Amino acid sequence: MQIDGVILDIDGTLVLSNDAHAQSWVESFARHGYEVPYDRVRSLMGMGGDQLMPKLIPELSEESDPGKTIASERKRLVLDEYVSQIKAAGGARALVQKLLEAGLHVVIATSASPEELEVMLKIAEVDDLLHETTTSADAENSKPAPDIVEAAVKKAQLAPDRLVMLADTPYDIEAAGKAGVQVIAVRCGGFSDQELAGAIAIYDDPADLLNHYDRSPLGQSPNPDSKL
Repeated sequence: MQIDGVILDIDGTLVLSNDAHAQSWVESFARHGYEVPYDRVRSLMGMGGDQLMPKLIPELSEESDPGKTIASERKRLVLDEYVSQIKAAGGARALVQKLLEAGLHVVIATSASPEELEVMLKIAEVDDLLHETTTSADAENSKPAPDIVEAAVKKAQLAPDRLVMLADTPYDIEAAGKAGVQVIAVRCGGFSDQELAGAIAIYDDPADLLNHYDRSPLGQSPNPDSKL
């Protein structure tokens, strides 16, 4: 398997933010009279809000109130109240440096908003390293729809089978699969190996992948002639 580029998820992959996102959803729903169990919300981390909200409360949508307000308040809770609890995943910066040093084309693909992404990249201490991004602003539908991954593939200008996505949820794996991209998964997002079964390899976190880099699917030299 020849890999020339990496599509990077951020939440749960480079930063340990899934718990904070889940709790912010629970609180925002509750403020508007919707009691949603934390465990139910937590199991859907990796989905964008446009997908998650109607799955939890079918009558709600981010396109109209009260769903629109709930989604907005959820973001503010993360950025204003929970951000101090969010930490970088082990080895996040070192792994990104390794990918870049190996000559791999690295593109971010996240369901987060541009504002959230900016904060998370700083927490992961990679904001000076990563500059090619695709966010919720670049896709009509968020993960597990393939839109964001497809946007990242297009931005990288590489064939899907020359890319691998580094991610942490079954929804990432589903989205990437629909876009023709295979996934290397990390457990630090809080999902089980069974839930991540569609990945071609699973590691504890970026540090674990880095420690096994040469034996991983990434341990191959890039082929610059594979660009479309």
